[in-house]
Amino acid sequence: MDITSKPSKDSFKHPKGLYVLFTAEMWERFSYYGMRAILILFMTTDVAYEGLGLTTETAGAVYGLYTASVYLMTLPGGWLADNIFGQRKAVFYGGVLIMIGHLILAIPGSPIIFFTGLAFVALGTGLLKGNISTLVGELYSKDSGAKRDAGFSIFYMGINLGSFLGQIFVPLLAEYNWHLGFGLAAVGMLFGLIAFKVYSPKYLADIGVEPKVKSAGVEKTSSNTSISILIIAVVLISLFLLQFLGYIDVTTATGIAQALGLIIVLITMGYFINILFNGGLNTIEKKQVGVIFILFVGIAIFWSGFEQAASSLNLFARDFTDRFIGGWEMPAGMLQSVNSAFIIIFAPIIGALWVKLAARNINIRTPLKFAVGLILLGAGFWVMVGAANVAASGTKAGMFALILTYFLHSIGELTISPVGLSATSKLSPAKYLGQMMGIWFVGAALGNLIAGLIGGNFDPENVLEMPNIFLNVVWVSVGAGIIFLVAGPFIKKWMGDVN
Repeated sequence: MDITSKPSKDSFKHPKGLYVLFTAEMWERFSYYGMRAILILFMTTDVAYEGLGLTTETAGAVYGLYTASVYLMTLPGGWLADNIFGQRKAVFYGGVLIMIGHLILAIPGSPIIFFTGLAFVALGTGLLKGNISTLVGELYSKDSGAKRDAGFSIFYMGINLGSFLGQIFVPLLAEYNWHLGFGLAAVGMLFGLIAFKVYSPKYLADIGVEPKVKSAGVEKTSSNTSISILIIAVVLISLFLLQFLGYIDVTTATGIAQALGLIIVLITMGYFINILFNGGLNTIEKKQVGVIFILFVGIAIFWSGFEQAASSLNLFARDFTDRFIGGWEMPAGMLQSVNSAFIIIFAPIIGALWVKLAARNINIRTPLKFAVGLILLGAGFWVMVGAANVAASGTKAGMFALILTYFLHSIGELTISPVGLSATSKLSPAKYLGQMMGIWFVGAALGNLIAGLIGGNFDPENVLEMPNIFLNVVWVSVGAGIIFLVAGPFIKKWMGDVN
């Protein structure tokens, strides 16, 4: 099949550059999700068994802070790519930092060494994650429609192939030694770096070489100093009042996580206000940026439930799930690979479905896809309510409950995440493309942070409270899905010609 790096008119052909990015992202996700599968388990394991010995509440907060930081760093990462490095260099430099971080995590030692490794991974992912998705979007013209969505679905399959392999082999190795598991994650990132460095010059041509501001032929604009000062002042005053009134305690990991959540919300709102009123956008662009904000809220809600796979659901798998297959007990973290397996199976099917429907002039718009994804997320947690009731009765739940939950979440993920990525890349004004892709991942940051805080409420000593924890997620996610369903016509008007 003749595939080039230029957009093809054939609706079933994709640029070869897509598969270069597919490979690089696959290995990066191998390292990230492999380590993520054992992270909260390592932190809550007793020091006598070479873990950190943290409480569930503290470990959940640290997990939330780390995973939030991973995605939060995509905003400055997008700015650096847009203004200084270009997307290609940003992706490569980010991969180097990630590999260094995993190598540090492989060193046995104090919590300081551990947290230093997490910081390197977070900084590196901030440079890599949003920018590699931007490169995928640039392989297609803005009017490519369903083909573009299908391309992101294929890219998403690469993400999940890497996470599937990482969540199989890293937990298996960690059963023998935690730090060997972290070291294997570093090897995975090395493979990704090699693939990207060798093949990108040929198959990506000049895509992502020049910074966006330069290649778009626009001048760099200085920040509105007064607005920046106002945003910072609002954040600091809010944090002071919450600390003074006793709502948060920034001397604890949980309090810091809560404070970061507030910071993310306030700064994101301030950022959107600044772009809308001081970004030099026309009316159509302002409406489309408004849609990006709506999608930001939706994806934050989705990830706040979905990312409990590595927090509350991971702890549930370890402490309240019968994981025996014959005489062998599956490592708890390894069970998370089920989600990735479902994505690998169904990503090409759903991607092809969008193309087939579009060929018949049936184009399911983004708001409806978001509604379906959020409702499926709620359905998965409804299954966990039943499993938690079984655990509360004193009997371990079967693995089928988690497997069914991950299936529902996986289908929901496919209807919302690659589609949201694609929509954001199409809706973004050219000079803010990297930053808008960064904002998309800030939504993931907020969701991950909330997931960690919810996981911190998962108390193995208070089993009777578990059904209520999961039930609350059901109401929030299903309610959000219904809102997207009702507001769909309004959102579609603001999207204009973008599908």
